[in-house]
Amino acid sequence: METISRPVPVTGAPVDGGESFATLLGHWARRLGDRIAVTHLDHRDGGDGRAVTLTWRELDERVDAVAARLSEVAGPGERAAVLAGQSAGYVVAFLGALRAGLVAVPLFAPGLPGHAGRLAAALADCGPRVVLTTAAEGDAVTRFLAGSAVDPVVVDVDAVPPVAPGSHDWPEPDPDAPAYLQYTSGSTRTPAGVVLTHRNVLANARQACAAYGAESGTTSAVSWLPLFHDMGLILGIGAPMAGGLESVLMDPLAFLERPARWLRALSASPGAISAAPNFAYAYCASRVTEDEKLYLELSRVVSLINGSEPVLPATIAKFHDAFAGCGLRPEVHRSSYGLAEATVLVSVTDAGKPPRQVTFDRTRLAAGYAVPAAAGASATTLVSCGRPVGQRVRIADQVTGAPAEPGEVGEIRVCGPNVGRGYWGRAEASVAAFGLPPLDPDTGEGWLATGDLGVVFDGELFVTGRLKDLVVVDGRNHYPQDVEQTVEEHPAVRPHSAAAFAIGGDDGEAAVVVLERAKDTEADVTEAAAALRAAVSAGHGLRLHDVVFLAPGEVPRTSSGKISRARCRVSYLDGALTARRLG
Repeated sequence: METISRPVPVTGAPVDGGESFATLLGHWARRLGDRIAVTHLDHRDGGDGRAVTLTWRELDERVDAVAARLSEVAGPGERAAVLAGQSAGYVVAFLGALRAGLVAVPLFAPGLPGHAGRLAAALADCGPRVVLTTAAEGDAVTRFLAGSAVDPVVVDVDAVPPVAPGSHDWPEPDPDAPAYLQYTSGSTRTPAGVVLTHRNVLANARQACAAYGAESGTTSAVSWLPLFHDMGLILGIGAPMAGGLESVLMDPLAFLERPARWLRALSASPGAISAAPNFAYAYCASRVTEDEKLYLELSRVVSLINGSEPVLPATIAKFHDAFAGCGLRPEVHRSSYGLAEATVLVSVTDAGKPPRQVTFDRTRLAAGYAVPAAAGASATTLVSCGRPVGQRVRIADQVTGAPAEPGEVGEIRVCGPNVGRGYWGRAEASVAAFGLPPLDPDTGEGWLATGDLGVVFDGELFVTGRLKDLVVVDGRNHYPQDVEQTVEEHPAVRPHSAAAFAIGGDDGEAAVVVLERAKDTEADVTEAAAALRAAVSAGHGLRLHDVVFLAPGEVPRTSSGKISRARCRVSYLDGALTARRLG
């Protein structure tokens, strides 16, 4: 059986009764007082970013005021949804809900393009008693709620009057009571809210602080990831509350407009810890100009986490080649694996050395076995996701749940104090995914079925794909990221724009690739499609049923900028994508 864990649990301090992110805020406010707690870099004017800051004392006072207002309109355990943009106000709203004893639901403002349906579904699912927003989004939130299935009280956290310090006795948090609901992407189904307790989220935030080398006073968390995203929330709010770290936030759109803004924020924050999906590192390498690099000083960065989508060796190399002259050290790049059902973080590569890369035999890997490739064999190189952080990982047969043999690919399962308690209002789905046997004899904890495929090789976890994303044609498994990497090597294809998926047909499953034509190219898409079919056939033994070229920016993405294969598949089947086909 392949089970891996840290020889010494990396969990930080244990979770005590009565602790929450909000109570820890009070602790740091007393200890750090007038030091900066939150900085939001506001780029809405198109400039270098206006810094809006709150000290620990100011943040604590504003959270107190919001909690006082919430106690007038909602009772403990009721849901408080946060519908706001990336801002210091979002932090205030989220922590205010926790302090008042409510169950926070981190969501987003209605203006997020293409996500109105997801927002409406999440609100209907959680049934919030109150919605927290800011002055900037107040009118849009009111209009959106008027057409929704819920009728909550709306609280503008910017307009809440202050309260006298110590004027309220807040409820002592039960460590096993829900802290917040973390909604999944909803790209393949109605959004599901993972129930995360105070114990879960504190454990994972402390695991992250310990694993990433966070220390109060010497490190800071820098993030453009949305605060409603699992990693964005723990990096931007959770870890700072657990470790007493300054949080430096910027809007995802500000990053996408000018990726150098993120790197400038890293340069200005000594001891920075940050995280981003793989595409963001390649985006920086290709978009940051030589002139912009003159203002970057990256030698003091502590950890750059690469996770939430497959980590590509070529991306790591491209990123470090681009910024080595700015002082960036290869060992700060840390590849990671995690998911919302485990709060976020499961495993990460060791500090002080670059992530390990292993080249496996592609055919054997598709058949379910991790075997290093021999010379001349068809091969795929995977980047290690390291070792679990204060928890355990095992590889199981995806059908029977039986332990996999050494070197065998199977479903990744996780057990630890950070694993959530199930899905909000979804008993059947919760039973299928959470608390699976065998139970831990000491803690009674069961295993989380992640739906992800992986293998343990030489004591490290390698993620090979998702069960639901596998392309199975003529009885052979194909990992979509391998096919996508092959097609993106063609000059007519825009980098990081391809989505490979399977559709049902009369003769079984068939493979489809949707992608964007590269900018500033006049390539004939019919000729390019033929070349892609030949490349995929030669490299993977896979016949493509269809190749769909779209204009730049047309392939569906998630809210954090990643390609969404599931949304691509749905849009392909309903004809929305093929109607915009080029050529």
